[in-house]
Amino acid sequence: MANRSVLLKVVILGDGGVGKSSLMNRFISNSFDSHSFHTIGVEFLNKDITIGSENYTIQIWDTAGQERFKSLRTPFYRGSDCCMLTFALDDLQSFRNLNMWKREFLYYADVTDADNFPFVVLGNKVDVDEDERQVTQEAAMEWCASNGNIPYYETSAKTAVRVDEAFKAAVQRVVELDRKQDLKTSPTTDSIVLKTKPSNKPHSSCC
Repeated sequence: MANRSVLLKVVILGDGGVGKSSLMNRFISNSFDSHSFHTIGVEFLNKDITIGSENYTIQIWDTAGQERFKSLRTPFYRGSDCCMLTFALDDLQSFRNLNMWKREFLYYADVTDADNFPFVVLGNKVDVDEDERQVTQEAAMEWCASNGNIPYYETSAKTAVRVDEAFKAAVQRVVELDRKQDLKTSPTTDSIVLKTKPSNKPHSSCC
């Protein structure tokens, strides 16, 4: 019998126009539409993947980044297993807004242990010309380090650079932190020291 698939809910957050929908579509169907419109509200797609010997169904929720859709997107944060914070490498403000997106998610998802929640950061549009890039890799990695050593990937939905790798890393992040939490909460048994009675037999030497 095939192993049952574990369902994981992954939410993609970030400013409008950073490429959240394009990343999702690249991962799900390996397609890219340069004329895609901004997401209105929320939409989600599923994909089955295997990591190691385990099967997972990733339910990816793509949310509208515009402020006017906040009341529509925030109810869908609850029950998330992972959050992918996304910015565009050619949009400095979208990078600066990562703090806001992280705070919004933690609040509305009602996360009880923020330090151990699985986040992944994506710097999308790595395909842009170097002179158009506004966020350095060093700056992004510094932000991730100061926010709990969040894994960071520079991706391109347009050219498919590291998109699969990033989504699979999100699953691995969930699994790793779940195992870490299980080790913390697993009951510990007190060690019992058995004292043996001294033997009356004379000691024998061995050569």
